[in-house]
Amino acid sequence: MFQILGAGMLVAATLLPAQAQQTTAAAERRFLHHVFFTLKRPGNAEDRAKLIAALQKLAATPTIRSYQIGQHAGTTRDVVQRGYDLSWTVAFDSPADQEAYQDHPIHLDFVRDNAALWSKVVVYDTVPAG
Repeated sequence: MFQILGAGMLVAATLLPAQAQQTTAAAERRFLHHVFFTLKRPGNAEDRAKLIAALQKLAATPTIRSYQIGQHAGTTRDVVQRGYDLSWTVAFDSPADQEAYQDHPIHLDFVRDNAALWSKVVVYDTVPAG
């Protein structure tokens, strides 16, 4: 479920359904790709809107199972990182699906067409611990 807020900000209510246990084989292979963008011009509403629109287009990549475009939640605990403007969290069914995404023309176009918007990108890729 996605909701549009003022100034075209997209907020996702949830990335994945809440489940006490992941029991399917697909869940055991799930691959999460977390990307944190720092804009070259922090606070620039136009750049932020451009990146959000570009991420929405990127979501059309066929191997993406689900995604969330996020922003800092406003939490203030000392351990919480706040040094980014937008985040992109994507779920894939497998590491192979994530690799296909990396080489897909939609992803390659996204990087080529939007890299000028950010000064820093930090990526965390995770799979279920076990």
